[in-house]
Amino acid sequence: MTHSYSPVHIIGGGLAGSEAAWQLAQAGVPVVIHEMRGSETTDAEGQASLRGTDAHQTDGLAELVCSNSFRSDDWEFNAVGLLHAEMRRAHSLIMACADTHQVPAGGALAVDREGFSQAVTKALTAHPLITLVREEVTSLRDKDWDNVICATGPLTSERLSDVILELTGEGHLSFFDAIAPIVHTDSIDMNIAWRQSRYDKEGPGGDAAAYINCPMTKPEYEAFIDALLDGPKADFKDWEHVPYFDGCLPIEVMAERGRETLRFGPMKPVGLTNPRDPLVKPHAIIQLRQDNALGTLYNMVGFQTKLKHGAQAEVFRMIPGLQNAQFARLGGLHRNTFIQSPKVLDRNLRLKSLPTLRFAGQITGVEGYVESSAIGLLAGRFAAAQAKGETLDAPPETTALGALIAHITGGHLADEKASFQPMNINYGLLPPLEAPKVDEHGVKIPLKERGRAKKRLMSLRALRDIDLWLVAQSERADA
Repeated sequence: MTHSYSPVHIIGGGLAGSEAAWQLAQAGVPVVIHEMRGSETTDAEGQASLRGTDAHQTDGLAELVCSNSFRSDDWEFNAVGLLHAEMRRAHSLIMACADTHQVPAGGALAVDREGFSQAVTKALTAHPLITLVREEVTSLRDKDWDNVICATGPLTSERLSDVILELTGEGHLSFFDAIAPIVHTDSIDMNIAWRQSRYDKEGPGGDAAAYINCPMTKPEYEAFIDALLDGPKADFKDWEHVPYFDGCLPIEVMAERGRETLRFGPMKPVGLTNPRDPLVKPHAIIQLRQDNALGTLYNMVGFQTKLKHGAQAEVFRMIPGLQNAQFARLGGLHRNTFIQSPKVLDRNLRLKSLPTLRFAGQITGVEGYVESSAIGLLAGRFAAAQAKGETLDAPPETTALGALIAHITGGHLADEKASFQPMNINYGLLPPLEAPKVDEHGVKIPLKERGRAKKRLMSLRALRDIDLWLVAQSERADA
């Protein structure tokens, strides 16, 4: 039987908007994606140009503007890997394209960012139920749309931000996020650097030497920290009161918190052995991760920065192995936008004051590519149910998907004085289980390994429960 449903309008063609559109279209509901990038704009002198943003490089859908990593792909012992697994079971377009365009990254799932974006764009624009409109949406109240998803992400335009402020009654929507530099591989001195993944861990592609490592002695590290702290920083007068997100701090901000901070963060020298001097442990190590399928570009892991462009090359060339580095892209700082979701959204991600409007992605207060895509997946399924005159409960809180929804729509406000901040998925968001004392064969688990065993039990429970949730949806659709 053919049904005629009203289209769902999605504002924003990033990761969340793209995933939401796919879920809707696959459910048989027509979609209109409104994407600002690539639309025509005119300046004060009447000169026309194509609109972009401060962070995006293309007008492709689901463009990755920071790292190219979707982080750990280990579903048994890592919460983001569990989220990967749940999304794959829900037929996520983002995960399917990430799997197809993965590049070596140790235990992580990293992608060729151009191939990934092109694949998402091709899939969406080829779908008969999806229409892509290049335009900036600057108003929401005067539309006759009855089913809308706002997935404008970290770079929501100023005019639309003002509209969201009005609708939500918020005082501000922003925090800082940062971008790491990308280096041309052939400019890295491999007489100094070496290839190895931390603890020789293989990733989804089976490569245990996915990273390039640059070692530092203590004097080199101290000189680097001095240069980092003394280097000129970008000045953002309009954003001076905007907080940073701790999961994506600029390296100079970390260094300001203590000279040793970086050695316990992105420059930690553990799990790696310099093959040229295996008996000497480096004082610090900088890792670079493959950024494209050809392997011609590597990004500096954890090296988000707000150093001015002129200073970046000079400071980063102090790193042994990068003394002749050529940069395909320097780092930068941009503004992120999120709402106070626990106060303004219901469990279906609808705005309480305007239930025809949903929010999805990073703007809801999740942090990370995968988390943003996951909320887009759920928003798309919720909107599809609404279009069909049905209701859909959120996934159980025992799942990674359900735990994210629970956190952003209320879990954070157990303490009324708490300040809602963006959150990555982690096991702490899922209902706890008691750590097992024996394994499935009755063998006693050593005390130090019980925490790890508990994570596996939580992951197994999550996959069981997400399967039940998905089966229930499928049975309802077939009824």
